[in-house]
Amino acid sequence: MSSFNQSVIEEFRANSGKVGGPFEGGDLLLLTTTGAKSGEPRTTPLGYVREGGLLMVVGSNLGSPRHPDWYRNLLADPRVVVETGTEEYEAVAVPAEGARRDELFAHVVSAEPGYGAYQESTARVLPVVVLERSGPEVLPPVRNLADKLMEVHVWLRGQLTHVRAEVDAHFAARAAHRGPGEPPAPGLGMQIRQHCLAFCRTLEFHHTSEDRHLFPGIEAWHPHLADAFERLRAEHRTVARLQEELAALLAGIAGADPVRFRAELERMSTELTAHLDFEEETLLPVLAAIPFPPVPPAAQSA
Repeated sequence: MSSFNQSVIEEFRANSGKVGGPFEGGDLLLLTTTGAKSGEPRTTPLGYVREGGLLMVVGSNLGSPRHPDWYRNLLADPRVVVETGTEEYEAVAVPAEGARRDELFAHVVSAEPGYGAYQESTARVLPVVVLERSGPEVLPPVRNLADKLMEVHVWLRGQLTHVRAEVDAHFAARAAHRGPGEPPAPGLGMQIRQHCLAFCRTLEFHHTSEDRHLFPGIEAWHPHLADAFERLRAEHRTVARLQEELAALLAGIAGADPVRFRAELERMSTELTAHLDFEEETLLPVLAAIPFPPVPPAAQSA
């Protein structure tokens, strides 16, 4: 299967998303996840179905009783890369829940009846995963490290805004659900979980990279910023604690008091945003002079 997948991937990329064999004429994408155990990128060819503005893939695994590896990967790290034809973009993978999952799966089966046969062959509920583009369709050009830093910060702010909006939607749906005779409130737990996890994973990687590589390199050339770097490192430790508090807070959202929950989320959001603001104020003027991607030494001397 691995050898077959690799041949499909190579054909897909060589022919702008068009492949032959069993996939000929079908809607196919490449989904790259991060291995839950290995931490390495894993690319899988998958059929997809569109519903309005939604792009969906199904964890059918040919009707196997076991979820496919790519699905388990995205539960551990929801950040994925999607390739459709000649387009490639980053997305957050969000499995649908409850009635919404059933509604989307019905649409999938109407478009591709084979998925219905896969569901009938297993007691496992086949996951329907929505691939939500996680950034703007057109990214501004990245010419230097300041641009790169802002690209990351804009993404982080966007995901934090997304989590807050979903929290509001969750409490609104819960308030509208009045009792046992009413239909169940829409499930947003997985939606919130995946966006929060994507945010936390990216923030953790971003800060680790800064502490190990960016800060030491810049500080060596700008010793007058030593106090600022010390503050940024201290804030990184504070942010790591806030990440744990945020994850614990969101895990208990089902029975949380809305007023208290929103107040805690607002406090954390304010601290995280203040950190990003200070980092930009301190580093952007310095980073603007450093080209990105880095210029090779041979090119510098040419």
